[in-house]
Amino acid sequence: MSTAVTQDIRVTARSRYEAVHSDPRAGRFIFSYRITIANHGRETVRLKSRHWVILDSLADRREVEGPGVVGETPTLAPGEEFSYSSACDLRSGYGAMRGTYRMVRVSDKEEFDVRIPEMQLRSPYGAN
Repeated sequence: MSTAVTQDIRVTARSRYEAVHSDPRAGRFIFSYRITIANHGRETVRLKSRHWVILDSLADRREVEGPGVVGETPTLAPGEEFSYSSACDLRSGYGAMRGTYRMVRVSDKEEFDVRIPEMQLRSPYGAN
């Protein structure tokens, strides 16, 4: 588990190797992850977009950007949190993910980036 706090927004990330959906001999390693975003501030915020950097020991660095997360742009009042699950594929059994969420304060429409802590992606098979 990894945690980062930016401007009173806490992001917790957990990853897990999905052996059932992976095929190491074919170079297909699937990792699920669960993210929890908690608003520990005094203002309501909305998640606007995401930017992921995906590192794979056997492939080029990838970047993924887009609106919201899993089709949602959650609004978090003070004290609220939002959790979601998703997945990532790698060509190797070793990599990492990190990134940012673009948030907007509802009161004044000010945008700011919140750091997503780096998650290590490791299969029991190593970097095959």
